[in-house]
Amino acid sequence: MKKAMLIAVVLLLAAGAAFGQQKTLVGYVSTNFNDTFQGYIMNEFKGYFAKLPQYTVEFQDAQEDVVKQQDQVNNLIAKGAKALVVVPVNTSAMGAITSAAAKAKIPLVYVNRNPFGTRNPPKNVFYVGSPEVTAGQMQAEALGKLLNGQGGVCILMGKLDNEGAIGRTKGNEDTFKAKFKGIKVLAKETGNWQRDQGMSITENWITAHGANLKAILANNDEMALGAIQALRAKGRTDVIVMGVDAIPDARAAVRNGTLAATVLQDAAGQGRGAAEAVVNALSGKAQSAVITVPFVYIDKNNIAQYR
Repeated sequence: MKKAMLIAVVLLLAAGAAFGQQKTLVGYVSTNFNDTFQGYIMNEFKGYFAKLPQYTVEFQDAQEDVVKQQDQVNNLIAKGAKALVVVPVNTSAMGAITSAAAKAKIPLVYVNRNPFGTRNPPKNVFYVGSPEVTAGQMQAEALGKLLNGQGGVCILMGKLDNEGAIGRTKGNEDTFKAKFKGIKVLAKETGNWQRDQGMSITENWITAHGANLKAILANNDEMALGAIQALRAKGRTDVIVMGVDAIPDARAAVRNGTLAATVLQDAAGQGRGAAEAVVNALSGKAQSAVITVPFVYIDKNNIAQYR
């Protein structure tokens, strides 16, 4: 009898120890693993949790498919995820994901792309990112001065269902209308964040607008670098090009003078901010529903600070 009781106690202690060793599952659903900038955010997030052994993170790639992203979120909830981080494929279609997290009663952190616009996120939902319109304003302010308020500009836009593309383009156009009425937007077209598409669109613009084309503003660096390739191939060194994100290739292009400027969107800051938001939410620590990571304008004057 005593032996049976001893065995029972040992089994209970073992079960308790095993239970204590269970890790907290956090789900991270990216829009696209092949997106360079998203990779930087995810790597910072991954590095943060690598130092916290009580957590385990499962990463999922939605591959730019909003339905797939919804399914991945539901699967992570079914697996027992205690918190979710989502980079929205489509910022206007996150209702189902927000509702799923609310139903599961787990915190949800959106990062980089804001599905709420100027509205506050609902309870237990957070957004970590940068105010996208600011990046467009920074580009337009600097360009307006470089062009002395006159000239033709084309805008390379990201995906049109994306809050970043909408906000940055709005920042460009609103600034021109308010402060530089002599600057005319000759054309704007979506390059879907891709370098090759930025290049092919720019090739068409060079033909269509000729000498009237004085500058190209791109919603991200990948498209800006594609534009530079097209311009250099045609011998057009007179066109000012600016991007957003300050990825390594863009910083190198600013240093060598082929890219006039980029606007730093702090990928590491966003990844770290998202990780901290998860930990704070799970520990019950109070935090703002919107966590802002500032943009920084980078050109030849301060590029030395950003290696």
